[in-house]
Amino acid sequence: MRKSELKALAEKIKKLRKVKRMTQVELAVAIGLSPSYVAAIEQATRQPSLKTLKKLARVLGTRVTDLIDF
Repeated sequence: MRKSELKALAEKIKKLRKVKRMTQVELAVAIGLSPSYVAAIEQATRQPSLKTLKKLARVLGTRVTDLIDF
């Protein structure tokens, strides 16, 4: 994934999390990962795996394809 795509993904995840009124900690607990990892995803410094994208999509009420459709 290119840096621009990673940044777009990060922005979508952060926006959806805020729409759900979730903190990074709440999202991390819901997907079974650490809050620091969620923060890194939202800062576009870590690229989530497909498994993590599936968990994020489920919790955020969207589809993986919507998250990665740039």
